[in-house]
Amino acid sequence: MENTTTLIKEQWDAFKEQNPKVRIRDAAKQLGLTEADLVNAGEHNTVLGGDFKELLKETNTLGYVMALTRNDYCVHERKGIYKKVGFNGPVGLVVTPDIDLRIFMSHWHFGFGVNENERLSLQFFDADGSAVHKIYLTEQSDVAAYHALVAKYKAVDQDQQLTIKPALGPVPEIADDEVDVQAFKDAWLALQDTHDFHGLLKQHKLTRTQALRLAPEGHAQQINVDTLKAILTKASETGLEIMVFVGSAGVIQIHTGQINKLVQTGPWFNVLDPEFNMHLREDGIATAWLVKKPTTDGAVHSVEVFDADGNTIVQFFGKRKPGIPESEDWRKVLNEIVVA
Repeated sequence: MENTTTLIKEQWDAFKEQNPKVRIRDAAKQLGLTEADLVNAGEHNTVLGGDFKELLKETNTLGYVMALTRNDYCVHERKGIYKKVGFNGPVGLVVTPDIDLRIFMSHWHFGFGVNENERLSLQFFDADGSAVHKIYLTEQSDVAAYHALVAKYKAVDQDQQLTIKPALGPVPEIADDEVDVQAFKDAWLALQDTHDFHGLLKQHKLTRTQALRLAPEGHAQQINVDTLKAILTKASETGLEIMVFVGSAGVIQIHTGQINKLVQTGPWFNVLDPEFNMHLREDGIATAWLVKKPTTDGAVHSVEVFDADGNTIVQFFGKRKPGIPESEDWRKVLNEIVVA
């Protein structure tokens, strides 16, 4: 009897012949499989093993690469070098002006060295078979270092059968009348750091979108997709430096800097710059919000975008660092467009 991987490979090859332009993530959905299943079945791909934390610490040897993190409705691509990769237990950080990542290793279950028509990459997947992060070589990357890294971390079993665990569904909201709304609002108004917001949600057992609905007056305002695009267009026209956060389950990837070339392609709203690309699928957006959070450095405003299940698609901030107040130019753009 043929093994599962062989059967998947046959399905995938037949599908590619009929649908040469369909991307692997979409193909997996159409075939009722996961992206990890299809990558695992690729005959030119190498299964990686060992400690992915140690592997990531060696990605600086690759030189100038492209980091890709995505979810269902937004793709974030940033070029640079993986320097200063550090870990505190299962949580990792890469903090450079180019590659800026928050890494959650509990979601890094499968890894591969991938060769797609000579386009080389390292790709990592969660237990549910969804991609958490990819590192693509560029024309300036060190190909020999890539092959050495793949050889070093090559798994003994190159015919692995993947055991995929179904993804957890969206967390259900508790009823609004079960929330101590006043205590929640008071705690929001007492925030001192934007990073404390996650703890605030856990403390009050709230999903992010429910929290925005119940926010203190003047601290969360729903906006539409056209307003979101107008904010980004204004940032582009004025050369404003912003921060763009996109996450998978295993990585949050951040771009800090200008966004210049904005292009609409069908349902996709794109940033197409030499160092940074973003592809945002508008028809996946259920809600977008302008959010205000107090900090010890003054109020911080973000634009936060969600899908129908309440998952965060993308977040936008003005460029800032802890200890430094928010950019007045960012506030000016928000005030002009949202209030106008």
